[in-house]
Amino acid sequence: MTTPSENEPAAPSDFIRDVVAADVKSGKHVEIHTRFPPEPNGYLHIGHAKAICLNFGIAHEFGGVCNVRMDDTNPAKEEVEYVDSILADTKWLINGWADDNLGLKPTGKTPDTELAGEKPDFHLSAIRNPKSEISVEPFHASDYFDQFYEYALQLVRKGKAYVCDMTPEETDEYRRLGKEGPSRNRSIDENLDLLARMKAGEFPDGARTLRAKIDMSAPNIWLRDPVLYRIRHAEHHHTGNKWCIYPMYDFAHTLSDYIEGITHSVCTLEFEVHRPLYDWLLASLDLAHPLPHQYEFARLNITYTVMSKRKLMQLVNDGLVKGWDDPRMPTISGLRRRGMTASSLRSFAYNIGITKYPSMTDVAVLEHTVREELNRTAQRRLAVLHPIKVVITNYPEDRVEELEAVNNPEDPSAGTRKVPFSRELFIENADFMETPPPKYFRLRPGGEVRLKYAYIIKCDEVVKDDASKVIELHCTADLESKSGGSTSNRKVKGTIHWVSAPHAIDAEARLYDRLFTVPEPDADGDFKSFINPNSLEVVTAKCEPSLEGAVPELRYQFERLAYFALDPDSRPGRLVFNRTITLKDTWAKEAKKR
Repeated sequence: MTTPSENEPAAPSDFIRDVVAADVKSGKHVEIHTRFPPEPNGYLHIGHAKAICLNFGIAHEFGGVCNVRMDDTNPAKEEVEYVDSILADTKWLINGWADDNLGLKPTGKTPDTELAGEKPDFHLSAIRNPKSEISVEPFHASDYFDQFYEYALQLVRKGKAYVCDMTPEETDEYRRLGKEGPSRNRSIDENLDLLARMKAGEFPDGARTLRAKIDMSAPNIWLRDPVLYRIRHAEHHHTGNKWCIYPMYDFAHTLSDYIEGITHSVCTLEFEVHRPLYDWLLASLDLAHPLPHQYEFARLNITYTVMSKRKLMQLVNDGLVKGWDDPRMPTISGLRRRGMTASSLRSFAYNIGITKYPSMTDVAVLEHTVREELNRTAQRRLAVLHPIKVVITNYPEDRVEELEAVNNPEDPSAGTRKVPFSRELFIENADFMETPPPKYFRLRPGGEVRLKYAYIIKCDEVVKDDASKVIELHCTADLESKSGGSTSNRKVKGTIHWVSAPHAIDAEARLYDRLFTVPEPDADGDFKSFINPNSLEVVTAKCEPSLEGAVPELRYQFERLAYFALDPDSRPGRLVFNRTITLKDTWAKEAKKR
């Protein structure tokens, strides 16, 4: 790994990278080769983002290659939709990697423009130093089905696999008891004949399996003659109807790693008990060296969400969210639609680290990472989510001023823009109270505030409807107090935002919040019972007119409110903005109460 300069952050360091570094130093591997192997039975979530960043990161740092491989061995649960989403999300996440200041080796610039609808200048499947070389197509475990079958025949011929007639329930029970089944000692010829007939489609689903012949008394249950192949008469999204027997995950995963030349097979901790089977398969076949080795790390668990694909699918199928890309979901496509950037997810993945010990990461860590980036990069705009009208009675009716507003105070190069100011404005309903509490520094009857970029105003009259609801405020402005002017030095304690009523454009604002009300919805009872009923509020916002030119690749801070991103539902004349994250952690007080 490179040594960063004093002005660069240290490169990521963890026990897996230490192993890789040692292997490189010793010359054990000429080229490091990792892989990201999702099963296409659902959309990727933020836990997969951690795995992507680890596997692509190692390849990126050590001048190696990382494959994206579809572990597509279960046709009953896999769909082309999931394949497409995995490729799109992975491409989006790794795009622009070279722009991150994470102490990594530079690999050429690839702009983070996927949200703008532009295609990146590379394809997907593997990343390589120093030119960000990406292979054209993803890998598929199903492409190796013929090779897998030949390896299965080899195991049978060696007496290390046999065809079993027991039902799945009987198989599980015998394995639990450590008891040998009646088919275990069949002859090699009979096993070869039955396996060929399984492949030919002679038997129905569940009638027979191919099992490894290892040790039914092994303390590790995964070595108790695990199933290698099962019969499944189902059309495969990639291979069609060519096969009616399909390899099990452990068999296909191990041999896919070997076929692709993977050097470091990185999995999450639940596969640690599978590693002896991984090693047994490699040792039992006549394979040329070097062989891959499996390493495990703790998966990402994050508060206020669920990470199980099965449970995420329940949320979708039960209509509790509006699809896999609902911005309340922890899926990469949902986070992306919400407005989180690929670079902020990459930064989060690096900062939480890689360990061998399961833990729960507070979602506030992710939110802080997103806020920190958007504070530096987001364009500032004026918008009012819950408007109340203000009439400045001493301002000329036909006058309109163009005021200078800063695009980003954190970035002077972002420049300024003009915002219109007129006699009639909208302010936020929460910025006015008739009977305010102590230390309330916003607008009140007889009180003064500064309108950001504009004047100090004083509330003279409150207009109500027949139901005593405040519908309008009549104010006077100190016309000598214009911001930036020579007479603007008069101080008031409160500053609020606003938009000019005649110039405001309407936009739908979707105010997303955490999907669950408790930190660990999986911990007790039905996780769906903890759904946050206030996880989405939809309002019609009044926005400054420059937002008519909003673009998907930019993020916007609606001043004093939150960060927002343009939603794909937007159309000309019908803008839709998603609240990406609030300016402050609004859940911190709730956490203290608990």
